[in-house]
Amino acid sequence: MHADLLVQTLRDLIAIPSTFPPGESRAIAKYLAGRLQRAGYATQVLTRRDGVDNVVARMGKGKPSLVFNCHIDTVGPGDRALWITDPYVASLGEGRVFGLGASNCKGAAAVQVCLAEEIARRGGPGRGEVVFTFVPEEENLGPDGLYFLRETGAVKPDYLVIGAETDNQLIIEERGVMWARIVAHGKAAHAGAPHLGDNAILRMARVLQKLQSDMDRRLVDRVNGAKRSTLNIGKIHGGENTNVVPSRCEVEIDRRLLPEEKLDEAFAEMCAIVLGAGEPAGTVEIERITGTNGFRMSPDGPCVRAFAQAIESVTAAPARFLESVGVYDGRYFADDGIEILDLGPGEGGQGHSPNESVTVRALEQSAQIHLQAVTALLGLAR
Repeated sequence: MHADLLVQTLRDLIAIPSTFPPGESRAIAKYLAGRLQRAGYATQVLTRRDGVDNVVARMGKGKPSLVFNCHIDTVGPGDRALWITDPYVASLGEGRVFGLGASNCKGAAAVQVCLAEEIARRGGPGRGEVVFTFVPEEENLGPDGLYFLRETGAVKPDYLVIGAETDNQLIIEERGVMWARIVAHGKAAHAGAPHLGDNAILRMARVLQKLQSDMDRRLVDRVNGAKRSTLNIGKIHGGENTNVVPSRCEVEIDRRLLPEEKLDEAFAEMCAIVLGAGEPAGTVEIERITGTNGFRMSPDGPCVRAFAQAIESVTAAPARFLESVGVYDGRYFADDGIEILDLGPGEGGQGHSPNESVTVRALEQSAQIHLQAVTALLGLAR
């Protein structure tokens, strides 16, 4: 895979806006589906919600099923004044490609689509099938991207390789994630006579103080290496006007779970604290918004081993196993008994920042690593 092809593909992808919000992915999915179909893949564009398109392209048949995935949505560019160049026009300088999504994660998408074409040029997999999927909905943890493909059985991987900005190293462990919403109810009244009302914000403050103090005590020992079990109060809204006692207050909580913690148990733990905080019955509610368990892969699994050996071959250094601060879409398959890993060009600090970039060398090395690993896992017909 020549560097020029990788760079041009990345240029094309950066030029097609796919920001969340709004999360529309029709145009970029059309581009990717066209490339893969012309390469000889059986290609589908699947959607559950209008405009939120997913691409699934497969070649070969049977087991094992090696599935590649990359998300094609990005965050918005933010303050355009902080960008040296147009975020939607890729520019080259000092061996880097600059543009919105260059690192997170259109660089990985460019590698994967060029990899797909190279596999096809070499006659396809020698055994099993190779599947390429490109999805939106990653940036908002939404249900209409890779979650949708798993839910409908559109892909059933034995090995799942997620494109991510890992500087071409490996992530084989991820924490689980849970988002929960707490609602406190009160009674509205005029602010001049607050004693006639029941302030929902004050109720929420009491609940949150109890939740934070209890969870702080419980989580202090939930540590595994560099990974910690965490809780963060991320959003709060209450009241309608300054001169009204608020009758409702709502917060959203982010809870990160060690791989050995289970989602249902973590939610039950939070419910017990919130509903047992001492507020009158019916004045506090809690619901789970979304969530998935974490995973921990063996470094000796065939897929992890193939990619680790390819990394060492291409970079002349042993593969490194990284800690993940965030979560990627592979978590939807955490309970399926398959191998999952995250890998791709780009540095974690580049994503979601002005003047995002990826090096051309990283794109080239990533393409070589992927091709060597596919050859080891599936063989190529020629």
